[in-house]
Parts: sequence; structure tokens; C-alpha cells
Amino acid sequence: MSVARHNAVRWWMLGAAAFVVMTAQMQGQAAGAGQTGTTQNGAGVVLDRVIAVVNGDVILESDVDEERGFEEIQPYRAATIFSRDTAIDRLIDRALILQQAALEPVDAVPDKDLDDQLLTLRKDIPACKQFHCETDAGWKKYVEDHGFTVEEFRERWRKRMALLKFIEVRFRNGITISDDQIKSYYEKTMLPEYAKRNVTPPKLETISNRIEEVLLQQQVGALLEDWLKSLRAQGSVRMMTPGEAAP
Repeated sequence: MSVARHNAVRWWMLGAAAFVVMTAQMQGQAAGAGQTGTTQNGAGVVLDRVIAVVNGDVILESDVDEERGFEEIQPYRAATIFSRDTAIDRLIDRALILQQAALEPVDAVPDKDLDDQLLTLRKDIPACKQFHCETDAGWKKYVEDHGFTVEEFRERWRKRMALLKFIEVRFRNGITISDDQIKSYYEKTMLPEYAKRNVTPPKLETISNRIEEVLLQQQVGALLEDWLKSLRAQGSVRMMTPGEAAP
């Protein structure tokens, strides 16, 4: 596996993996390599473009833009630049997982669990401090500045939680995360990041569950990576060139 491919999967697993269902699933009937509109003078205008087709599901250019925007909201995202190619790789992997998850559905995410995570998230995102995300108005402003409505972001986070749950059920048997591991990650990874941003970090006891989630994803990363390689080999992943008609 190339270094770029390994890093793409690694960052996808680290919760920067922002598990968001592709809007492409709702646009799967796109007939060509781009969606077009018509101006008043009758000229065609490209509104969107198909980037890849994954077992019949399309990934659009707008999906890539949304993925990169969503990445900016992640509180534990990697310090490296989240490139367009990385976003496309993540969307392809997610499409493959979504297709498998549809065959093995898990219980829906309760509203209370979602609300609890979002409340914690509003406290954890370093950039949220200047927006006063502890208030609904501040949170709304922050989310909208990143291209989402509050409801859109809420549903995307719910789907992220659902896919994390699916992966946990499938891969975490036999994996345990110790308190020492959580403390070590907090002290060696999180605290330096908050210090660099000159932001007061949350207390360990309030964030330990989120750290456990990140560490769990690291543990199952190798298993998931092998599984994704198998899904790609068994399925059909086709990258599209500009102007090429989608199959």
C-alpha cells in the first residue's frame, strides 16, 4: 500500500473520519459525468460533476467540497493538509462501508446520545471559543460559516455515529482500551494541541469517552484497512475523467 493511501485510511480512522453519508446516494440517478442547468440564453452550465462511481453509487464534486468543509469542524483532525485526493479516498471508502452497513443494519442512534455528543463537540472544537458555541446563536454562526445548517450538521453527525457503531460492532471484539492509554493520549496528544492554539482544554473526565473512541479506531484500523482492500478488489470502483459519461 502506498504511503498516501495508508495515511488516507489512517486519518479516516482517527475520527477526522467524519462519517457522513454521501449526498451522492440521493443523486444516484445522475446520467452523465456532470449535472447541468440552462441559462436564459440556453447555454449549458455544469452544476456538478461525477468524480467516481462505487458499485453504482456516484461521488460528486460537491461531495468532495462538503467533505473538506466537514473536516474543518473536527476537533481532533490531523495537522496535515486535508487534500482533495484524501477526501475522494475517504468518500470511496465510506461508500463501500455504507453498502455493507445496509446489509447489516444496527440500531438507530437515539436523540439523547446525539444531543450529548453535539453538546460535548461544541465545547471541544478549539475554534468554537471565539464564536461562543456554548450559545445556540454562536453554534449556528460557527456551523453556517463552514457551509452547513445546524440541522444538516446534526444529521451528518448522527450518520457518523451510526457508522462508527457499525464498525465497532463488526471489529472491536477482543479490543479493550485501558485508562492508562486514554490518559496518555490526553497528555501527549490533546494537551499540546490545545496549548498550541492557546485554548483551555476540557478536563480528562469530560472527554475520556471521546478519546476512547479515537483509540478504538486506531486499534481496528488495520482490520478495517484489510477489509476495505477486499471490498475494493471485489467491487467496482471507477474514477471518472472530465467529460466522461457515467456508466
